[in-house]
Amino acid sequence: QVQLVESGGGLVQAGGSLRLSCAASGGTFSNYYMGWFRRAPGKEREFVARITWSGDSTNYADSVKGRFTLSRDNAKNTVYLQMNSLKPEDTAVYYCAASRWDREYDYWGQGTQVTVSS
Repeated sequence: QVQLVESGGGLVQAGGSLRLSCAASGGTFSNYYMGWFRRAPGKEREFVARITWSGDSTNYADSVKGRFTLSRDNAKNTVYLQMNSLKPEDTAVYYCAASRWDREYDYWGQGTQVTVSS
């Protein structure tokens, strides 16, 4: 059983930056693909970014490409989402998730709120 705990959310002005962290425990972190998702008020949850086991490959939603960077530190069992040039439409609860085989995501964190003011 893998436990995921997100941190780093908060309130920021448009154009600002935040770095989200997701700390994992209870499993072999390097065995898991890691992803970030978000859910804005009144909207469906959407994919944000994903990183491979080793961190050698990442994928991003078009809406965040060029502004967000996903990385991981397997020695620290942590994945990071650096968010730059934030926009009000990035306002959402952000969730990290772990996937053993890059298909469905098996484990989810509790989420961290990101609010971007205009």
